[in-house]
Amino acid sequence: MRVIGPDGEQIGILPTFQAIKKAEEYGLDLVEVAPTAKPPVCRIMDFGKYKYEQAKKQHGARLHQRSMQLKEVKLRPFTDKHDLEIKVRNVRRFLEDKNKAKVTLTFRGREKAYIGTAKGIMDVFIEGVKDAGIIEFPPRMEGDSMIMIISPKSEAQKVKKVSNPTATSGEEIIIEGRENEQDKT
Repeated sequence: MRVIGPDGEQIGILPTFQAIKKAEEYGLDLVEVAPTAKPPVCRIMDFGKYKYEQAKKQHGARLHQRSMQLKEVKLRPFTDKHDLEIKVRNVRRFLEDKNKAKVTLTFRGREKAYIGTAKGIMDVFIEGVKDAGIIEFPPRMEGDSMIMIISPKSEAQKVKKVSNPTATSGEEIIIEGRENEQDKT
C-alpha cells in the first residue's frame, strides 16, 4: 500500500505491517483514503482530530444555509381596499426576504357566488407584486378557498433599466428577464 506521512510527504509503498509500525512511531492512526487505487493509498493522521474538523466544517456550512419558507396571507372576498394594500405590502416584504408567499382567499357559505370578486382581488395582488415576485401557481380553487403561490424573483429576473436609443431625452425602457438576452425592440 502507498503510505503518505502526516505532513503530506510520500513515504512510499510499504507492506501493511510496516505501515502500521510507521504510524505507531508517529503516535497517529493509519487511515485508508483511497481503497480502490492500485496500490491502495493510506495516510498517517490523527483520525479523531480529522473527524472533529469535518464535523466543524459541516456545522459551519449549516449555519450559513438559508432555507426558503412559505409565508401565508389569508383574505376574504370582501376584504377592504386598505386592508388589501397592507396584505400586498406584507407579501412584498416576504418576497424581498427571499421567502415564498401563499395567498389564500377563503369563502364561507354563500360567498362562493362571488368568485369573480375573488379573481379581482387576486389580480390586485398580482399587479401589486409583479416587480418583486413571479406567480408560481396562478389562482385556483381548492375546496372552499382560492389559492395562489408567489415566489421571489432571482437576481437574473430582476428588472433592469436601459436607456432607450429611440426615446427622447431621459426616457428609459424597462426590460424584464435575464440580463444576457438581447433587446428585441
